Amino acid sequence: MTTPSLLLLTILAAFGLYALLSKAIDRSILTLPLIFTLVGLALSEPVTRHGNPEVLSEGKRLLAEITLILILFSDASHVRFSQLRKNWVLPARMLVVGMPLTVGLGTVIVFWLNPASGFAMALLTAAVLTPTDAALGQAVLKSPDVPEKLSETINVESGLNDGLALPFVLLGALLVSAEIGQAETGSLAISSVLQIIVGPLAGIAIGWAMARLTDAAQDRDLMGEAAGGIVFLSTAFGAYLMSEQIGGNGFISAFVAGMVFGNSYRHDIHFITEFMEDVGQLLTMAAFLVFGAILLTDGLLHMTPKVFVLAILFLTVVRMAPIFLSLAGTGLTVRDKLFLGWFGPRGLASILFTLIIVDEFDLPGEAELLACVSMTVAMSVLLHGLSATPFAKMMRARV
Repeated sequence: MTTPSLLLLTILAAFGLYALLSKAIDRSILTLPLIFTLVGLALSEPVTRHGNPEVLSEGKRLLAEITLILILFSDASHVRFSQLRKNWVLPARMLVVGMPLTVGLGTVIVFWLNPASGFAMALLTAAVLTPTDAALGQAVLKSPDVPEKLSETINVESGLNDGLALPFVLLGALLVSAEIGQAETGSLAISSVLQIIVGPLAGIAIGWAMARLTDAAQDRDLMGEAAGGIVFLSTAFGAYLMSEQIGGNGFISAFVAGMVFGNSYRHDIHFITEFMEDVGQLLTMAAFLVFGAILLTDGLLHMTPKVFVLAILFLTVVRMAPIFLSLAGTGLTVRDKLFLGWFGPRGLASILFTLIIVDEFDLPGEAELLACVSMTVAMSVLLHGLSATPFAKMMRARV
């Protein structure tokens, strides 16, 4: 048996073993991101030695794009405007006030610790590390000990902030390109405006049209139960491709399409949830395995004390201080504010943004960006994963 075949069998065995033990793992302090990051790290040497560099590069880019499109659409589709009207204050404050403050504070700290990287690179680094990943704290979302108001706030924030962070990521990447002469200032401004305006318009059109067509098909009993997943894929990728064809940003379009579809569709949207629980989970496994095998390994090669300090600061001060400030006057206790601030894990969105940006742009500080993102996500996978269950139980004792 050839080494690549043996390597593939090992990865498939890891996937199968996780599936067989998934319920037991859910009851433990282990998490899917932690397990497959470690699996990827363990397989990093044979992957890099026997894998074709071009195939690995194309493969990780394709995986990143597919996974990000589906996650953006799926997360946005589950955010209901009707529910937000009942409990909109906390997530709105964290997104509208807390997230820009996080990007701003992160930019200042990155620039302060590494001024040679430039302001644009500092902004890009902060933007990539701003979105959160609720998957790293599933024990918090599922725990009956955590007040519903807090768990719902974490869920809504993590569902929306990856899409809302996209313009900051795009702006940072384009500014870096302009600084090193890859893009002219005039064309940069036009491109930015088109991508941020045209992308949402394409998403609105595709999301609304597909919601109406799907409703009509179900009302007339024309659509089979199993076809829901096809509708999901068609709408998400259709929004992405349509936007890219007319000069918009496909990821922003997929995010907006998901929100419009979820709020326009009159029937049960369970097929998106079921699809993401199966195929989406498989993509998540693969993404964290790639992170451990390639991104984390490359990042560790460029690890410096500054990178370690930045990772600690992004998980604590850069995240928690803006969130704490954004929640002033809401009536929450200090413990509640710290709890919401701490559970802003960095995970899949940061990984996928980095994979795409690094492949799309020729960045001067690429190694430092990879190292910073890798260390921040790795520490988040470990710390947030292990602290989710005990911190959730701590919320049980409330006066």
